[in-house]
Amino acid sequence: MNLQQHEKRDDMKVWLSQTEVEQLLEAAPDTQKRLAFALGARCGLRSHEVLDVTPKDVVSTDAGTVLRVRAGKGEKYRETPVPRDLATTIRTVSDVREAPASSPLLEISTTRSLRRWLTASAGELHQETGDDGWLHLGFHDLRRTWATSLASADVDPMLVLDWGGWNDLETFLEHYRGTYSPDAQRREREKVEWL
Repeated sequence: MNLQQHEKRDDMKVWLSQTEVEQLLEAAPDTQKRLAFALGARCGLRSHEVLDVTPKDVVSTDAGTVLRVRAGKGEKYRETPVPRDLATTIRTVSDVREAPASSPLLEISTTRSLRRWLTASAGELHQETGDDGWLHLGFHDLRRTWATSLASADVDPMLVLDWGGWNDLETFLEHYRGTYSPDAQRREREKVEWL
């Protein structure tokens, strides 16, 4: 886990490793919470965008399975890749529930509920691991983790901008990419015999 002090606030920015993302998803006590966390950490959705996801937003395209974000920040439309297992879970939830596919996936309607869910799961992980970094984790850190993971995997930065709905590279680099992912740092450290 990487932490960095916010420039204008008295808290920390957090970047999770992929192992920590898996820990978080496993710590979610139910499917609703696991879906919410995965939509942030695996699709890069902002908290208000997570609340708007419907099963019909998961579509197969020539570029692969994507999640259509119909009203992102500034009411902008975008499409972002969705992992196969997450798409399958969303479709399965849609199949077993009685609501139409155009109904929101989650049974909550406020970002405050998302924050409470994340704080509770991160608190449990803090208790399990003793890592104080979990106490700083906010929902937007899941988006930050997603973007940094893509950048560390050498995904074209302009495509990351498109998938994430950022207007310019400067905003992305300043606020989201921040530090190298823990996975990228570990990979680079392995190149140095004495580290």
